[in-house]
Amino acid sequence: MVQSKLIKNAKIYTANEEFELLDPGYIFINKSGKIESVGTMDDLHLNKFNETFKEIDLSGKIVCPGFVDAHTHLGICESLLTFEGDDSNEVGDPVCPQLRAIDAVNPQDVAFKEAVRAGVTTVLVSPGSANPIGGDILAMKTYGKIIDKMVIKTRVGIKFALGENPKGSYSERDESPMTRMATSALIREALYEAKWYYESKRKSATDDSGSPDYNIKNESMIDLLSGKTKAFFHAHRADDICTAVRIAKEFSLDYVLVHCTQGVVLQNFLNDEKANILLGPIFGDKCKPELDLLSSKTPHVLTKNNDLTICITTDHPETPIQYLLLSCKVAVEEGLSEENALKSITINPAKVCGIDDRVGSICKGKDADLNVFSRDLFKTMCLKPDIVFCSGEIIDFGEKNR
Repeated sequence: MVQSKLIKNAKIYTANEEFELLDPGYIFINKSGKIESVGTMDDLHLNKFNETFKEIDLSGKIVCPGFVDAHTHLGICESLLTFEGDDSNEVGDPVCPQLRAIDAVNPQDVAFKEAVRAGVTTVLVSPGSANPIGGDILAMKTYGKIIDKMVIKTRVGIKFALGENPKGSYSERDESPMTRMATSALIREALYEAKWYYESKRKSATDDSGSPDYNIKNESMIDLLSGKTKAFFHAHRADDICTAVRIAKEFSLDYVLVHCTQGVVLQNFLNDEKANILLGPIFGDKCKPELDLLSSKTPHVLTKNNDLTICITTDHPETPIQYLLLSCKVAVEEGLSEENALKSITINPAKVCGIDDRVGSICKGKDADLNVFSRDLFKTMCLKPDIVFCSGEIIDFGEKNR
């Protein structure tokens, strides 16, 4: 339980549906670390809070929601380590929907501290892309010691991968899948089997047909097939993006496109599909052929004349997690609006990943994850907040043991 706090006189970017700017504004954080009330300073005198609280005057400061990075391998592919700390890909089996990221994430990885210091308070941790089906994706806070207490949602969706990564991983082993056809076929086979399993279980609940034998892989995809979780498709090349959409439609999956590097050549198609896109990393080495169109202009191009929801991500450790805000600044320099930039690392990823009831905006009832800046987020080279709140707690960056 944290001490209740009243933040006042701040310039607050709420990132809510109306994308309100409260200037000056206040935020009241209750003992549970939740936002109890938010509004303009003119509204403050109308509220009476039934508990003692600490006043924090942030005159001249900017407050925005804690940042959300919707695609990382934080703690599952650890800093400072190679094989010993890399638990992102189980390449002994190309189809692994039963794997759960929570079982591999090490919250003591130094990158978590770097994430919090940069204002990234929530991350999605995903298995890697060596397998056509890689496992469950986890949503978690970046501050804490025990992962079970940091979790927002254990099973956000299942990671699928198309293109060069699964091809390369299994070609080296002289095993299937070594082509895009085989990759897609394995995904379809697994989905068809899981669909039969799911429908058989439902049928057996209403008659005496008998339930199928327990199968952990099929069981792991029931939430996906019932629409409770999403399919996250790793796809860079335009044809792989189309394959992801095709498969998602075949099985009526709620899907998200991860990377979508060549999405710039599919703008009308993606717009018609109302696709949700996790872009990133938006700058870095073009280390393989399918990254030929990698560009920091892509966020602007995809939002300029389209009705697309984009999220900027680091794909940590491809781009280190502490450079999420820098990624947005680069995109703004290339034409992305400041409003879309802030949305892309706050409310957009929260909505796309189904965790916007907890994080992503400064609204009543949400976790008090806040970043405080003394300078403009996008017009200066400021890369770190002055103050970070995580669930209402002010983070002490000088503390040796978090």
